[in-house]
Amino acid sequence: MARYFIEMAYNGAGFHGWQKQNNAVTVQETLEQILTTLFQEKIMVTGAGRTDTGVHATYFVAHFDAETLPFDSSLLIRKANSLLPAGIAVYSFTQVDDDVNSRFDALSRTYEYHLVLQKDPFLNGLSHRPWFTPDFDLMNQAAEKLREYDDFTSFARLHGGNKTNFCRITHAYWEKRGERFVFVISADRFLRNMVRAIVGTLLEVGRKKITVEEFCNIIEAKDRSGAGTSAPPQALFLTDIGYPETVFNRTI
Repeated sequence: MARYFIEMAYNGAGFHGWQKQNNAVTVQETLEQILTTLFQEKIMVTGAGRTDTGVHATYFVAHFDAETLPFDSSLLIRKANSLLPAGIAVYSFTQVDDDVNSRFDALSRTYEYHLVLQKDPFLNGLSHRPWFTPDFDLMNQAAEKLREYDDFTSFARLHGGNKTNFCRITHAYWEKRGERFVFVISADRFLRNMVRAIVGTLLEVGRKKITVEEFCNIIEAKDRSGAGTSAPPQALFLTDIGYPETVFNRTI
């Protein structure tokens, strides 16, 4: 039995998130079904994290255990992609040490949230257009404050089952990319719904409903009811997952 890492991406529009659930199409279940067919053995896949319904991943990592590879890696990639739906793409299969875990060995994760201020049919389903023009300077001032805290209970989904609400945020800022405004945030871990709750609250700062100081007060209160409404999911992307360099030191 050997362990393999999968590097992949998915458009979340057609899925009820990553994690398997009853009576819903998910990325994890879809991937397991295809790999089980290809390997001719029951394949169980563990992901680096969980994305909510409608959330995308331009870079995602998962691992699974299998007796043997049925094909060489390049052929396996082609066969997997030919069977997977259009919303999921596999980029690599890499053999790793048996004790390496795609979730617990991840050192960091990065998300992006994409805003547009004008209607763009080509970004429909991949961005969010607020009804107002936010003050991005104020939102960046508030975003910078996130790095001063480690308890993000105020941005955690109620009854989300988190063992701890502590996270270490290393980057949090808005930047302009063409006609899009992108919020970039990196941390060692994220709570369920955390990024969307942060963005929703930053938008309250951006429309001057709350001040930067009140944004900090919301974090310090450790009360989800004080934060803003979660921003819509379709504009959120998981874009990077960081691992120790030694993880990808084997090839197949």
